[in-house]
Amino acid sequence: MTSLKNLKAADAIKAFEKAGGIIRYGKGDHVNIKMPNGRIITLRSTGEVKLGLLIDSLREAGLTKKQFLELLK
Repeated sequence: MTSLKNLKAADAIKAFEKAGGIIRYGKGDHVNIKMPNGRIITLRSTGEVKLGLLIDSLREAGLTKKQFLELLK
């Protein structure tokens, strides 16, 4: 099973997109993802996503850790 730790930003963005998110590029190396529930998640498009930020983003998106891990596959 894939872990939420050391998750690459590109993989996280793809998973949020699979969950119905619409990607809009923000300033610099940031990406804004508008989720179906109307919330906007902002992530860096490069490097790794920090665990705390990822957990907060999942909460904003209305996804559980289990659902997100399934989207990563």
